[in-house]
Amino acid sequence: MQSIKNKVVLITGGSKGIGLGIAEALVHQFAKVAITSRTQAAADKAAMHLSKIGKGEVMGIAADVCDPLAQQRAVGLVTARWGRLDVLVANAGLGYFGSVDSLSIEQWKKTIDTNLTGVFYSLKASIQSLKETQGYVITIASLAGTNFFEGGAAYNASKFGLVGFTQAAMLDLRKYGIKVATIMPGSVATEFNAHIPSEKDAWKIQPEDIGQLVVDLLEMNPRTLPSKIEVRPSMPSK
Repeated sequence: MQSIKNKVVLITGGSKGIGLGIAEALVHQFAKVAITSRTQAAADKAAMHLSKIGKGEVMGIAADVCDPLAQQRAVGLVTARWGRLDVLVANAGLGYFGSVDSLSIEQWKKTIDTNLTGVFYSLKASIQSLKETQGYVITIASLAGTNFFEGGAAYNASKFGLVGFTQAAMLDLRKYGIKVATIMPGSVATEFNAHIPSEKDAWKIQPEDIGQLVVDLLEMNPRTLPSKIEVRPSMPSK
């Protein structure tokens, strides 16, 4: 089993939802965690919450994944503070849903730029640091990356693309000792509920469940790489 203690982790979109659930799970394991959000206020608020856990170290960074220079700056701030980068969790994402005849050009572009191109920017900014540590990249995709649905054209396109991108990147980067995996959750509660899900969300996967899965991946013997993981609720909705 690999130890997560003192591992340096950068989580994009870490101020809420799945990203925050992953950050909390890693801080519980004494990791050094940097979370990004589009605003410094949101990043600082989440970092303050995580710091109250009192185990790992935390920093909040304002960095929009749609801005490649912001991703370079985020990686620079992480390595300046902690000297290295061990793990990138490319989590930031959004969704606009509707028929293709009502979907706006702006909504399409924002979805693809955030969910797909933004992951490329984050990974591109991190590769050199991850080569030095033989680190880990985990992207957060979705079951929408393998199951298309009505009203999901933009979201499906971004997540199908993300799954393909991640698997190709896995083949490109493993020769450097970098491990790359994608997690594909479905039916995740929309907010981080601090282990107290609302009644309507009780049947759904909780953000801390994805956090536990990330912990499990990082602790696994490095000879083994689960490269694509589909995650579903264990029971259907009522």
